[in-house]
Formats: sequence, structure tokens, C-alpha cells
Amino acid sequence: MNSAVLAAARQRRASLLVPALLATYLVWGSTYLAIRFALESLPPFFQMGTRFLCAGGLLMAWVVWRGGPPPTRVQWRNALAVGTLMLGGGMGLTASAEQHIGSGLIAAFIAVMPIVMCAIGLAFGQRPNRWELAGMLVGLAGVVLLVRGASFAGAPAGLAAIAVAVFAWSLGSTLSTTKLPLAPGAAGFSSEMLCGGAVLMMISLALGEQPGWPVQPLATAAWAYLVVFGSLVAFSAYMYLLANATPALASSYAFVNPVIALFLGVSVGAEAVTGGEWLACSVILAGVGLIFRGKSASPHS
Repeated sequence: MNSAVLAAARQRRASLLVPALLATYLVWGSTYLAIRFALESLPPFFQMGTRFLCAGGLLMAWVVWRGGPPPTRVQWRNALAVGTLMLGGGMGLTASAEQHIGSGLIAAFIAVMPIVMCAIGLAFGQRPNRWELAGMLVGLAGVVLLVRGASFAGAPAGLAAIAVAVFAWSLGSTLSTTKLPLAPGAAGFSSEMLCGGAVLMMISLALGEQPGWPVQPLATAAWAYLVVFGSLVAFSAYMYLLANATPALASSYAFVNPVIALFLGVSVGAEAVTGGEWLACSVILAGVGLIFRGKSASPHS
């Protein structure tokens, strides 16, 4: 009976991996453009802080309504540390960088995330297999090609912000699965969003950010999209992947997001994309394929 229950639990986890991956691939690929639209009226840290406080509050209310146990004091402490890194540093600085750099370049730069997570993970005994490592290297090569394209340009301040954002997000992701575990399930996701949102709002207050009133309809719609899909759906899916997949697979969204961002730039933003940039996207997707190959070859999968 115990083996049957364990087998059923493993099968259920495996069945949720694909929709969780699709959420991080497709939804997060579109959030870069949504962040840019929201910046028309909402400054970066204020935008991210209100987004995560709203999403975290809704999710925590659902947890309480369902009668689930609240996070313990230690789990709230962990949520504060992880939320400060992943949301306060990672998302806040990403939105800040989009004031200076195009969303496509931001998405391309963030594709180095698996490499950073791999380097940080080595300190915690996490090592990718040879297929996953090859996928990371191929994906990184594709990102280098993408950044060299004619459509990308950036400012030093923006590049510094996104570089720190990548490190902060990677460190927070690694700590959440090693030294600073969150509460199980939705309670953990919501506590991290509430803590991270509070930190973002304190930064916003310290910087003296002021929304542009009245808020433009496009900015309002983009903010709502970020709350519902970017936070409640995709962020929860990402945290599920961190707990149930290899670090390489969980972070493979960073290879796909630049492709989604480019497609949206062409179809929505009327951006011109060169043949070399489309080639770079193909190389990135090849890296994702190698990571999937590594996942299927892993004896722990």
C-alpha cells in the first residue's frame, strides 16, 4: 500500500511538471512587455511591491479559507530572506532596469540565470549532469549571439541593475531549496510574496516614488496581468518546479523567455528582428532541448 501511494504521488508530481513549465515559459516570457507597459504610470518598486502584496494577500486568504496551517515563525523568517532576494532584489531591479533597457535585452540577459544558479548550487552540493551542463552552455552561447544583435542596446546603470537582479534571484532560489525552506505549498508562496512585497514598498518609499495619476488604462491592465498571471500563476509554478525538478530544469524558462519576448516585440511592439537574432533563438531552444534530455537521463527523475 505504501509503495502504491508513493508511486501515485510521484505520478501526480510528474503530471504537474509540464503545465508548470508552460506557465513559466509562456507567462513569464510575456511579463517583460507587461512590466514596460505598467511603467507608463507605475514606478518600478511601487509597481512590483503592490503587485506582490496583492497577489500574496489573495493567496494567503485562500490558504486561510481552506483551513491550511499558517507558516511558522521560522518559515516567516525564511520567507523574508528569500523574498528580499528574489522579489526585492530580483524583480525590483528587473523593473528598474527596464527604464533604461529594452524588454528583449532584459529577457536575454536573464537567460544566464541557470549558469549562476549552477555556480551557487555547487556550494550546496548540487551538480548538473553532463546533458544539463551542455544545455546550459549551448543556451548561454545563444544568449551571447542574441545580445550581439542590432536590436539591443543598454545603459551602464541598467546593465548593473539587471546583473545584480540575476544574482539576487539565483541566490534566493537556491536558498529556498537548501538552507531557508519555505512553508509547504501555497502558504510558502504567499508568505514570500507578502514579505517581498513589503520590502519593495519600503524601498519605494525610501526612493520617494510617486505613481503617475491618473493611471493609464494600459498600465492598469498590465499591472492586473502581472498580479494574476505573473504572480499567482507563474510564480507559484516556478516555486513548484524548484521543489520538484532539478535546478537546471526549473531555471530553463530563462532560455525560452527571450524567444517569447522577441515574438511579442515583433507582433505587439512592431520591433525589427534580424536573421542573426532568430538564429540565436534557435540556439537557445537547442539548449533547452539538451536540458530536457538531461532530465530524462537523470536517475533521480
